[in-house]
Amino acid sequence: MTGLEFELLAILFAVAIGAAVIDSIGGGGGLVTVPVLMLAGLDPLSAIATNKVLATAATVSSASAYGRKGLIDWRRAAPAAAIAGAASLLGALCATLLPRAALEAIVPILLIAIAVYFGFARRIGDADVKARMSQRRFSATVVPAVGFYDGLFGPGAGSFYMAGFVAARGYGLVKATALTKTANAASNFAGLVFFVAAGAVVWSAGLVMALGSIIGAQIGARLAMAHGARLIRPLIVLTSCAMALRLLADPSTSVGGAIARVLSP
Repeated sequence: MTGLEFELLAILFAVAIGAAVIDSIGGGGGLVTVPVLMLAGLDPLSAIATNKVLATAATVSSASAYGRKGLIDWRRAAPAAAIAGAASLLGALCATLLPRAALEAIVPILLIAIAVYFGFARRIGDADVKARMSQRRFSATVVPAVGFYDGLFGPGAGSFYMAGFVAARGYGLVKATALTKTANAASNFAGLVFFVAAGAVVWSAGLVMALGSIIGAQIGARLAMAHGARLIRPLIVLTSCAMALRLLADPSTSVGGAIARVLSP
């Protein structure tokens, strides 16, 4: 390994720690890691595929931290996670068959709506409130829908899981964050299986960043459990808005390309 390669991997390791801290609290770590992987020289497909390695590591790590504190009922969470994983794999398999333009147009709007909801809804806090949907119905509708989306497209999946656990199941923000990580870990793993089979993962970067993600996820989970809604709520608003803006500004998406053409001289 040359000095330059070691320096690059050290930078990727540090970036992964910081991104995982953010992701384990409010989601959106891929906002940081995917562009950094592309700046490191990976093509877009390899960057997305490699990001699944560290995203899986981060969500498994943070879920384990929440689980050790008794915030996850594994008997209920495990079936939902399995459904999320199966739906994500199906979404990945359908990624080349279904049109992405509609998703590229709708997702930024949904993310902004989530930011507004978490920013202004009065009932959101650390305490659970009355559920609006049964666990069985939630696992049969919301979980597979978000899991399928995660495999098909991906950006904002954590925010969508979080919104579902809070709005439909009535969970407080710390518990909802914990359950989001279990579902997101499963859908990330399913997507990773697909990309590994396709041979798109750059393992040197992926494994180094996965180690950083494990460390960062542990730090972020502890911060979330210590500070609760005071920390989680603003970060969800911030990351949802940031993801929406990035999708709108990305010229590789249909909406971002249209905006770029309008703004170009």
